[in-house]
Amino acid sequence: MLARGSVAACLFALGLSAPAWAAPPAPPQAIDPAADPDFEAALPPLDSIQAPPAEEIPAGTPPAAAAPTPAPPATPAPATSAPAAADDADLAAPLPPLSGFDPTPDAGNARVPSDAAPRIRYRLAVEGLKPIGLEDDFRSLSALANDSKDVANSAQVAARANVDVGLAERLLRSEGYYDGVVSSSIVPAADKAGELLVTISATPGPRYSFGAIAVTGADAEPTAIAREALRLRTGDPIRSIVVEGREAQVVLALPQHGYPFAKVGQRDILLDDATHSGDYTLPLEAGPRSVFGGFRTKGQDIFDIEHLSVFPRFKPGQLYDSRLADDMRQALVATSIFSTVAVQPVATGEKAPDGSEIVDLEVTQRKGPWRVLAGSAGYGTGQGIKAEASWTHRNIFPPEGSLTVTAIGGTQEQGASVAFRRANAGQRDRTFQIAGGFRRSDFDAYNANTVNVGINWSRQSTPLWQKRWSWSYGAEIIGTNEKGAALTPDGDRPRRNYLIGALPMQVQYDRSDDLLNPSKGYRLLVRASPESSLQGKLRGYARLSGQATGYWPATDSLVVAGRAMVSSIVGASLEGIAPSRRIYVGGGGSVRGFGYQQLGPKDAQDNPTGGLSSTEFALEARYRFGNFGIVPFVDAGRLGQDSTPGLSHMRYGAGIGGRYYTNFGPLRVDLATPIDRRPGESRFTLYISIGQAF
Repeated sequence: MLARGSVAACLFALGLSAPAWAAPPAPPQAIDPAADPDFEAALPPLDSIQAPPAEEIPAGTPPAAAAPTPAPPATPAPATSAPAAADDADLAAPLPPLSGFDPTPDAGNARVPSDAAPRIRYRLAVEGLKPIGLEDDFRSLSALANDSKDVANSAQVAARANVDVGLAERLLRSEGYYDGVVSSSIVPAADKAGELLVTISATPGPRYSFGAIAVTGADAEPTAIAREALRLRTGDPIRSIVVEGREAQVVLALPQHGYPFAKVGQRDILLDDATHSGDYTLPLEAGPRSVFGGFRTKGQDIFDIEHLSVFPRFKPGQLYDSRLADDMRQALVATSIFSTVAVQPVATGEKAPDGSEIVDLEVTQRKGPWRVLAGSAGYGTGQGIKAEASWTHRNIFPPEGSLTVTAIGGTQEQGASVAFRRANAGQRDRTFQIAGGFRRSDFDAYNANTVNVGINWSRQSTPLWQKRWSWSYGAEIIGTNEKGAALTPDGDRPRRNYLIGALPMQVQYDRSDDLLNPSKGYRLLVRASPESSLQGKLRGYARLSGQATGYWPATDSLVVAGRAMVSSIVGASLEGIAPSRRIYVGGGGSVRGFGYQQLGPKDAQDNPTGGLSSTEFALEARYRFGNFGIVPFVDAGRLGQDSTPGLSHMRYGAGIGGRYYTNFGPLRVDLATPIDRRPGESRFTLYISIGQAF
């Protein structure tokens, strides 16, 4: 029998109440709902049931309370309408062909990513490279260090870290750390939220050094030359930059010692991880020992074999030296005749008496621009504005016979000249010139109308071919009509005709590092010009001068430059010399702070008289930053009435200059003032030109 409580529970479940006196019923029988027709009829149709709306269930709600309330039965759907029938007809229609499909997406409602998307910042730490001196090299090449440290995502940071791991491994191997291991880590920075810390860690391991060193494949002589040039020693660390540099020295040394066709093979380094050493082997194909032969030409035949033979500093049969061949090429480039010129050794198959191979030099010539227009301009207080233009045909009279026409215009100078010049005239670097012209000069010191003609031989430096020794000598005839200063207190300014013959000459020794903008070294220059009046009785005298300039690089940006100069005229009185041939001091190329030719004695009308001797000094501090520079300077000088230079009664000028450095020389602007200025002297003087003052 069931307990009373159990029967009551069953009745409660059926929705009935049981009186306390009711007798216990018989046990219920199990019924299958799927087989009960009454149960099936009581169920509503499935198409009338709608899904309940989604509701947000608060957290913590009991499962019973969270159960949705069933929706009431829906009204059966009406019969199919006409639009629905039309939809069925559309569905039954055939699909459109793919060829008519437009694949272009509709961008009208496209979502554009914001430029203000969050970025990831990182910082780089490097471990293990600083003790072996590689951290600076690593950071200079690192993708993490040199690219933007503000990236879009962490994948970019990881990619850069992988690149830098490979970089660090290559650097280790280049310095002989072949067992080195490098890793990277990316973690959030502990001291700054939102930032990553990227660490490149290197463990170099032992450094490998050279073991046995051998050069193979050549005879004893070229092998010894290569071994000497290689200069690798057993026990030295294996560094790739050293190995490549020394192999390049081998490639240079063999052609310099008679082997123009030498070839260096691929090196082999056999590493031993037990001894941490590497045996180095360099294959060498030396080719035949060779001597100089003759010349060949290729390309345009601008210079023939006869003129090409002027340029070499070697003789046929001399042991081949690539430095001498390159020297000849540079001399050809310095002619400015060619756009390109090459000099290469060519085997002839012939043997010299000692068994060496005879090689010719093949000169490949290509014509350059032969007609040149050039110009310059400047301004100086007391000298005014001066501009000069020239036209040159470099090869109008082959070979190397040039014609130059020059015109000068300015506020105080005008003139023109014509010069014929033949370079490398019968001898390398020797120039022959015939020139003539006229000039009108109108300065405070003199007014002159001058015609001159001269002949000259010289060896001069050029910006491309700066020579240690240079010289010139020649002869000149000058005819001039001049009015100079009054040499007596009550005299006038007489105008006289002068006919002068001169033999000008000079020699210079140049140890500076640049022709237009020297920064170190020195120069020594001596000039002498014996002269005589050709009118009536010959009256001879000599104009002499000497100059020394020096350049000292105090720092990478500062050059201290100095100049000292003395001049003298001996053998004549001041009255017996044409005013334009006297010595004057003052101006942009002399003592700055004073006008052109304005330092020294003057006549009653304040016109410079000139003198017979002078002494000049100059000191500059040339500070350069980029393409610009600042140059404070102090100049000193005196002009004497006798022929002996001295130091008494020196006058001084000081100022500051600006420089703009171009590829053809510095543009110079100097502003100066005389120290202890006297009445009638300018307060400031300005000089504008191209090139340094000295």
